[in-house]
Amino acid sequence: MPPNAVASQTSPKSTSAATAQSLDSLFERVAWLYAFCRERLFRDDTDRIISTLWQNRTPPSGIRVIELGCGPGLYSRKLAQRFPHIAVVGVDRSERQLRRARERVSTGFVRNCSFERVNVLSLSCADASFDALVASRIFTVLPEQHRAVTEMFRILKSGGRCFVAEPRYAFWASIPLFSMWVLASLIHSGNGYREPIRATVLSAKAFKELFAGLPWKSVRTWQDGRYQYALCEKA
Repeated sequence: MPPNAVASQTSPKSTSAATAQSLDSLFERVAWLYAFCRERLFRDDTDRIISTLWQNRTPPSGIRVIELGCGPGLYSRKLAQRFPHIAVVGVDRSERQLRRARERVSTGFVRNCSFERVNVLSLSCADASFDALVASRIFTVLPEQHRAVTEMFRILKSGGRCFVAEPRYAFWASIPLFSMWVLASLIHSGNGYREPIRATVLSAKAFKELFAGLPWKSVRTWQDGRYQYALCEKA
């Protein structure tokens, strides 16, 4: 089936966070498989993040950057390695993903990168805490998408920018989830998982509308191959 035959027109939606919370997580049960996909199979947008957030210039010394849904911490680690004069924190709900992320920065002697177990729908950060934010592929499995964007806006400083990357085609985006479900079913018979088998993929219109309703100074969205991107700047 060609990718363009399965592009989803799904609009941002809300689901029961309480129900999801009660279920096991694939990102815990088969953490190594997602980490492999994230580090080896998914597109690496590190250079795109840098060029978009800072126009390929060196970011100002001392700024704080946060990566939401960081998983094994690929972007957090790479940004911290590239710019040792900035502070980077990655947050995720999966302790096993974060354990892997911490091991990576420890073995790489990356001193300016840390990780915290946090739900991106209810961030513990104070208002206006960060200068820049990165979020990649979080809306494929995340409930209450508008709430997550509201949290992004809240924790950014005035003039802060967020970079968001999401897949465009449900078929390709669902391969990691489906693989994780299959593997988990072979090794564990628990009470179900909070993640769906099929990834949520937003149409270009729905993706743009996700950022509407908040007083951003500017919002730009664009597409490149299998991914779509947004750059939002807070007034």
